Amino acid sequence: MSEEVQKLVYIAHDGGDKAEKVLTLFALANIGISMESEVTVILFGEATRLAYKGYGKTVASLDRLPMDRLMRDFLDNGGKILICLPCIKSRQVDLSMLVEGVEATTGTVVNDAILEADKVIGW
Repeated sequence: MSEEVQKLVYIAHDGGDKAEKVLTLFALANIGISMESEVTVILFGEATRLAYKGYGKTVASLDRLPMDRLMRDFLDNGGKILICLPCIKSRQVDLSMLVEGVEATTGTVVNDAILEADKVIGW
């Protein structure tokens, strides 16, 4: 009998101006993936900027991998990034401006992810 996969959801509200905080979030999310958990990161408000093409290169902190690398590793290893569609619309961001693999979504999908999760972590 195999063990059931743990589902983790991280919810972020901060952008690159809180580099250490958001880099730690994606470092932990990557660790969750390496522990064979199903991990979803949901970006709201200023955190949506993290998913803009090119923006991740500007988010760095001493002794941390840069955001673009952490995010790419996360997506390449099966992580899921959901981004608040109303949040990017209010910032006049087109879907083509987002990092490949990021999914723009609405409240219904977000609530479903939260309801299905074993743990939800507000960051």
